Amino acid sequence: MANEVCFRTLHLDKPYSLESYLSVGGYSYWNKILTEKIPPEQIIEELKISGLRGRGGAGFPTGLKWSFMPRNTPGQKYVVCNSDEGEPGTCKDREIMRNNPHQLIEGMVIAGYVVGATAGYNYTRGEFYEPIARFEDALIEAYQTGLLGSNIKSSGISFDLYSAIGAGAYICGEETALLNSLEGKKGRPRFKPPFPAFKGLYGRPTNINNTETYASAPVILQHGGQWFKNLGTEKSGGTKLFCISGHVKHQKVMEIGLGTPFKDVLEMCGGVRNGHKLKAVIPGGSSSKILTGEEMLKVTMDYESIAEAGSMLGSGAVVVLDETTCMVKTLARLADFYYEESCGQCTPCREGTGWLARTLHRIVAGEGKLEDIDTLVRVVTNIEGNTICGLGDAAAWPVQSYINKFREEFVYMIENGGKSIVDQ
Repeated sequence: MANEVCFRTLHLDKPYSLESYLSVGGYSYWNKILTEKIPPEQIIEELKISGLRGRGGAGFPTGLKWSFMPRNTPGQKYVVCNSDEGEPGTCKDREIMRNNPHQLIEGMVIAGYVVGATAGYNYTRGEFYEPIARFEDALIEAYQTGLLGSNIKSSGISFDLYSAIGAGAYICGEETALLNSLEGKKGRPRFKPPFPAFKGLYGRPTNINNTETYASAPVILQHGGQWFKNLGTEKSGGTKLFCISGHVKHQKVMEIGLGTPFKDVLEMCGGVRNGHKLKAVIPGGSSSKILTGEEMLKVTMDYESIAEAGSMLGSGAVVVLDETTCMVKTLARLADFYYEESCGQCTPCREGTGWLARTLHRIVAGEGKLEDIDTLVRVVTNIEGNTICGLGDAAAWPVQSYINKFREEFVYMIENGGKSIVDQ
C-alpha cells in the first residue's frame, strides 16, 4: 500500500511532469467536475467516508472542514494551501511539490469548486527553491492546457491559482499568521473566532489546508472514499507521509498506511544506526511529546495509538534517538528554536520561551541548580494554554515530557557540573 496516494507518480521518470500525472489518472476528477458539475455535497460526503484528516498536524476531518465554508455567501472566497513547512523534522510537503505538484493543484481546484472559491494561493516556505520552481512550472502547464483560468473548458467554472513565497518564519505555519503574511502584514496569529472559514484572507471566507491534505483529495475522489479508508484503520483512514530522521540507518520520507506498527517503520529504515539501542522517539514533529523507545515499539503509526501513548501523530515527523543522545542538550536545542521563532505577540510565549532557553543552557554549562527543574515545569505551566496560537503549547510540551520521562538526566547534569549522563 506504499506510494498509492501522494507519491503515486514517484516511480515514473519525470514524476513532476503533466504527462506523468495524466498517465496515472491525474485531473480525471477535475475534468469530471467540469463536464458533469458534480454536487459539492457529494464530494464532501466522499471525503467524510474516506476518513481523511488534516495532515499538517491538527488532524481535523477534511470533509467536515470543507463543509464549514459558507458556499452561497456572495462575494469572493479563497482556498489557501499551507506549504510553509517549518516544524523541525518535517520534510514531506516539499517532496509533494518537488515530485507531484499537479496533484496539489488538482486538490486545490477541487476544493475551490466545493467551497465556491475562484482564487487560491499556495504559500510556500521561501527556502524551498526547487519545490517552488516545480510547482510554478506545473502551474504554467495547467494554464497552458486549459485546466485553470476563466470559464475553464467552457464549463462556466473559473479558478485562478497563485504561488506565494514566505520568508522562513516558523510562526507563519500557523494559519492566521500565514494569512496576515499573505496580506503583506506581520506574520502574527489572529484571535479566533472569527475563524478563517468565515473571515480569512482579506476578510473573506477562506479554506486553509496542508499540502498533503489537498494532494490526497484527487486520489480519494478518483478511487472512492472507502478505497482510501481501507488503506488505513477504521478511525485513521488512508496513507500518510512520514519523515523518518535522526539515528536510523536510512533517513527517508515514506508513504505508508496509517496503522503500520512503528517497529515495522523502524525496520524499513534499516533499524537504529550502528547497532545502537533505541532510547526515545519524537513521533510527530518537535512539538510533540517525546516517548521512550519501549513505548514507541508498542504503538502503531496512527492518530489514536500515539495519542493513547501520550503524544500525537502531528505532522508525521518521526525523529529517532539512540542511547548516545543527551536529552538535556536535545531539549536545550529545541528551546532555542522556539525562542527564536516566537513572534513576540503574547507575553507568556515571548518571555517564557526565553526563560526556558536560558535556564536549560545554564544547566548544560554546569551552572544549574536542582530547583531549576521545577522552575522549568512551572514556567511551561504558565505558557501552555495562555497564548493566541499554539506555539506556546509547542514550546511547553517538549519540556514537560522530557523532564517527565528523563528527569534523572537533568538531575545528573546539575549534580555533575554539566556532565551528561551519556558520557559516564
